[in-house]
Amino acid sequence: MFNRRTTLSKFLIEQLKGSKESNDLAALLVDVAAAIKAISAVAAKGALEGNTGSLETVNVQGETQKPLDVLTNEIMLRHCDWGGLVAGMASEEMEEPFAIPAEYERGRYLLLFDPLDGSSNIDLNVAVGTIFSVLVHDSEEPPQLQDFLQIGKKQVAAGYAIYGPSTLLVLTVGQGTHGFTLDREIGNFILTHPNLSVPNETSEFAINTSNERFWEPPMQRYVEECKAGKTGPRERDFNMRWIASMVAEVHRILIRGGVFMYPRDSKAPNKSGRLRLLYEANPMAMLIEQAGGLASTGRGCLLEKQPEQLHQRVPVILGSRCEVERIERYHHEHDKGEDQPFVSPLFNERSLFRPEARA
Repeated sequence: MFNRRTTLSKFLIEQLKGSKESNDLAALLVDVAAAIKAISAVAAKGALEGNTGSLETVNVQGETQKPLDVLTNEIMLRHCDWGGLVAGMASEEMEEPFAIPAEYERGRYLLLFDPLDGSSNIDLNVAVGTIFSVLVHDSEEPPQLQDFLQIGKKQVAAGYAIYGPSTLLVLTVGQGTHGFTLDREIGNFILTHPNLSVPNETSEFAINTSNERFWEPPMQRYVEECKAGKTGPRERDFNMRWIASMVAEVHRILIRGGVFMYPRDSKAPNKSGRLRLLYEANPMAMLIEQAGGLASTGRGCLLEKQPEQLHQRVPVILGSRCEVERIERYHHEHDKGEDQPFVSPLFNERSLFRPEARA
């Protein structure tokens, strides 16, 4: 159906042919792609445009904002508010949903997004990205906060852009996960990664091990087993990666497999997780599952998690199916008091060097 020069617009027409969502959803995703092109251009200029450093403001999460956080949020809003396609929008950078200006026609979609994921890396010239989710609002009335609080399985589209050596847009409309590379010479996104697939097995995991002392026992057990490699119960060596940009982490998994974990921990007891459910976890979960992977909170399907707040945080474990299922099993065993903590042989060897062991 598709050839090596298939553009995003042609792809969407073919994918959504005969669908209830066809024309309007395709048009909205083209608007999102236009915003991504603009963000790619400003992100690439970096310090040349004064877009590095930090501002003296914080967002609703209490996080210090970068100049590009504010600018990219504005770009997303202005590319998508006027076309009569969205009923409302919500963003990591805004406390409340964005209401469509009265002079513009309202559409039937809700667009939720993180305009610049991984922005703490922008001064380091590390890959950052944009994450988005599309929900349906089938009502003539303006959307209220409650209308945005839909489970992930109700998404009709989701995607992300990654701004690296090239700009890629990865998206799904419920028929697989597909990647498009921006051809800057012609200004089009071209299909370059059709039908991305996450392998069931992997020997690579991504987690911030500096928080290990705050993790729950099942998470500690899983990572200890991976670190033990061939000498442990997994009987094979694992590689660990951590970029601190969810877009970059998920992109690596879609390209070559792996498991990404940002689990619940006790470092911030008032938060059930770190990543935002509606505009970070849900869209990434949809992309991963459409590519054959699995997404979980550790204790259940991520896409079935009922949101209670717009900026609700949630534990996230996603990637290769067999590893996610193993981590879920460890959580269930722990909750039932049936877990079997693993003590690394490396720990035992180090214990020989403790003063009491030499006495």
